[in-house]
Order: sequence, then structure tokens, then C-alpha cells
Amino acid sequence: MKKYLFMGTALLFLCGACTQQHNHEAEEAAHEAESHGGHSDEIILTPEKAKAAGVMVETVTPGTFREVIPTSGQVLAAQGDENTLVAATAGVVSFSRTVTEGMSVGRDVELLSVSAENLQDGDPVKRARIAYERAKGEYERAEKLIGERIVSEKEFNVLKENYENARIAYEALSPSKAGKGVAVKSPMAGYVKACFVKEGDYVTVGQPLLSVTQTRRLMLRAEVSERYYSRLHNIASANFQTPYDDKVYSLADLKGRLLSFGKSSDGTSYYVPVTFEFDNRGDVIPGSFVEVYLLASERQNVLSVPVSALTEEQGLYFIYCQIDEECYRKQEVTVGANDGKRVEILSGLKGGEKVVTQGAIHVKLASASTAIPGHTHNH
Repeated sequence: MKKYLFMGTALLFLCGACTQQHNHEAEEAAHEAESHGGHSDEIILTPEKAKAAGVMVETVTPGTFREVIPTSGQVLAAQGDENTLVAATAGVVSFSRTVTEGMSVGRDVELLSVSAENLQDGDPVKRARIAYERAKGEYERAEKLIGERIVSEKEFNVLKENYENARIAYEALSPSKAGKGVAVKSPMAGYVKACFVKEGDYVTVGQPLLSVTQTRRLMLRAEVSERYYSRLHNIASANFQTPYDDKVYSLADLKGRLLSFGKSSDGTSYYVPVTFEFDNRGDVIPGSFVEVYLLASERQNVLSVPVSALTEEQGLYFIYCQIDEECYRKQEVTVGANDGKRVEILSGLKGGEKVVTQGAIHVKLASASTAIPGHTHNH
């Protein structure tokens, strides 16, 4: 019996010693955290790790911020920079080379031909050439005889008119290199935007065949809800974000300008169009749908941070403020307008504070690794 009592006493002594050791370790960890200047809500991230993670900090100061009207829109080719090639005659399509959307083409390069050689009325190019050669021969013969007064001046003028009409008609039907059908050539150097036909299709006069674009100037057409109509006259510029690279473009950086805004809706929707024009100096795809941030009148003394500074958790927004060289603090903020690049901060931030603008997610991950959990080990 005494043996069992001795063993129980020894076991209790060992457990007490273990508990005291763990408590001492927890106190040392807490003391180490305080030695870095802080409390339990502070995040430790050494300058070396911050640099490796690409963490960047910006000192927030009040500045100018424009009113923003968020909406959607589409990027279109500017007028004069896009041309649609149509069939000059009815016939069957035959491609002169491989034509794919996006390929580059030169000016006056033959892309395809339209031939009616095997159709009932025959090849219009051949018929036009026969008419042209006949009218040319009659005109040249009359030109030699008019000096001898064998052909009257009135008859000569009629023959000359017939010759000119036949020449214009023949030259309008530019023959293809293969000698069959009418050649369809690119009117300008650029890129094939779209091809509307395929090999062997039958087309009629005036039917679109393909479109060529230079994409030097583009247009941005935004569709704005009617409830913002009273603010449209204040719109000066816009930012837009593409869906394929998530990059935000500023029209101010692309020499953009406002062309017009609608004075009424079209009756089939509740939206008013606002149109801009800008240089295509980025990888913007004409025809793509984009998110648009219309920029209206300026406001002064507004606190704002880059969009990349925000993190979201369950509908709440947070930023990370730098306290010292290796210490950060998580801060909840209330956001306002968003122009695609910067976000207005309504509350939770003061001027002069240093905010993480790049790499906020790495600071967030560091918060989990530097947290000091409570001691819950049981013996």
C-alpha cells in the first residue's frame, strides 16, 4: 500500500513540474512578442521575408478622387480603322490563300475570289472584258476616222461614252490571279478581324465576306443606367478592366477622349450610351466586353488605397498597416467608390498611416504563423 502511495505522489510531482515548464514557455513566447513592440493582434514579418514576398507599403494621404459610375461596356474598332469587304458580284467563293482570324494582311493583297464561271449567266469578268474590248476597238476606230469626217462628232461621243463605261465596269471587277472570278483584296494593311464565308459558299452582290481592322484607334461604348443621366455631363474620362487579363486601363494614359453620350435611351432598354475613343497601345481586343468605371467630377481630401491593398473576409474589408519595420496590424475599413485602380476609404484609416499595397495576402498568411495560441495541453 505504501508503495502505491509513493508512486502516486511522484506522478503528481512530475505533472506539476511539466505544467510549470509549459507555462514558463508560454510566458517567454508572450514576452518575445512584446519585445517586438506589440500585442496579440500584431503580425511579425521580418524585412527580409517581406521583400521576398513582394510586400510594398504606401503612406496614405488625403488627395483628389473622382466620383465613379460603375457599369459595363464593349470595346469597338474606331471608325475608319475597320473595313468590311463585300462581294462585287454573285458567285462561288474560292480562297486565294489560307485566311484565319487575327492574321496580318497587306494593302491590295488578294484574299479570295468570287467566280460565276460554272453558273448559268457565266463569269461576269469575262463578259465585262468582252464588252470592254469591243467598246475599245470601236472607239479607237472612230478616233482615226473622225479626222476625215467619216464619223460624225455626235457618233464619236457616243462611242467614247460606251468605251468609258465598259472600262469602268471591267476595272471594277478586278480579275483574280488565277484568271477565274473577281478578286477580293484588302483595302488596307491590318489584321483579319472576322471571316463570314467559307470555301465553296455562294454569295450575292453586296454580301459581307470578311472584315479587316488596323486597331490603331479603338472605341469604348459604355451602357449607363438612366438613373445616372443627370450626372453624365460631368463625365470626363473612364477606366476599364478586361476579362482576359484583369488589367485596368486608364483612358487618360491612352490619349482617350469623350466623344458623346446619348440624350435618350433607345426604347428597348433602360441604358444610355456613353462613347470614348482611345489609342490601342495595350493588348485590348476589339469586340470584348469590359467592366467600365466612368469618372465624373473631382472631390478633394479623400483617403484612398489601391485595390490590391484590400482583403475580404465574409463581406468585410481589411487592410494591413505597418507599425514599424517588421510589425503589421490588421485593420477593418469601410469602403466607398471604386475606380478600378483605387478604392475610397470612408472609415477605419487615418492620413499618415502606412498601408500594405502589394503582397497583402502574404501578410495575412504571416498572421496565422505568428499568432500565439493559448496553452491547452492537458496531462
